[in-house]
Amino acid sequence: MYRFLLSRQWVILTLVALALIPTMIELGFWQLHRHEHKVALNKVIADSLAAKPVPAESLTAPGAEVKDADLYRRVTAKGRFDTAHEVVVRRRTNADDQIGFHVLTPFVLPDGKVLMVNRGWIPADGPSQTVFPKIPPPPRGEVTVTGRLMADQTTAASGIKDKAGLPDRQIMLINSRQEAERLGRQVLGGYIDMTEPRPRGDTPQLIAAPDHDDIGPHMAYAVQWWLFAGAVPVGWVVLARREARDRAAAEEKEKDDESSEPEPAPV
Repeated sequence: MYRFLLSRQWVILTLVALALIPTMIELGFWQLHRHEHKVALNKVIADSLAAKPVPAESLTAPGAEVKDADLYRRVTAKGRFDTAHEVVVRRRTNADDQIGFHVLTPFVLPDGKVLMVNRGWIPADGPSQTVFPKIPPPPRGEVTVTGRLMADQTTAASGIKDKAGLPDRQIMLINSRQEAERLGRQVLGGYIDMTEPRPRGDTPQLIAAPDHDDIGPHMAYAVQWWLFAGAVPVGWVVLARREARDRAAAEEKEKDDESSEPEPAPV
């Protein structure tokens, strides 16, 4: 009754089904791991934002990488802004998805080391974004800044290409190693998104705190992939039984047709 399963068509269909099941199961676990990573990151962000600020140099140093556990940790530093070596980061959006720049200003500490400070977002002066924009100055003299500690940006992590040949004083990524080469000074690893002091006017717009409540759709996707994996063998059985039923009905009809044929008349 099920000899048709040995046909070329059904052998191929069975092999495809056998390949789909482990693939879909693995995709489900991949989405599960993404969900777990998102939940863990949300906890790190929540804990970091709730913690009291600590000195920046207690969590990072020249050439160091910011640890995952220290991401978004509020830090403080005392020093002065070096606007002469200020640069802007191209093609960054604000909360309204408007394209502009992030303002990256070196902050010189008393010991001569530098902390890179993202002072916030400003609009571009024109559609070409080739002219260095007008930027409201930061406070003069010695000040204390507070901000969220961020890891160095890379192409691998952000997907942003680090293009060469950009207009003067414009960069694509905030990277402390590149800034150390540009400035010829010791630069603390990572950078901070400044939260204090707040600008006097509307710009630069401070970078909003990250959302740590949304866990994303990854768990739902994982369940969907596992349901798909379970549906494959069920679907295979349903198709096989339907094929067997159709073949049996066809054979029965053929027998009925043969039995109902009139006998030849005698000569």
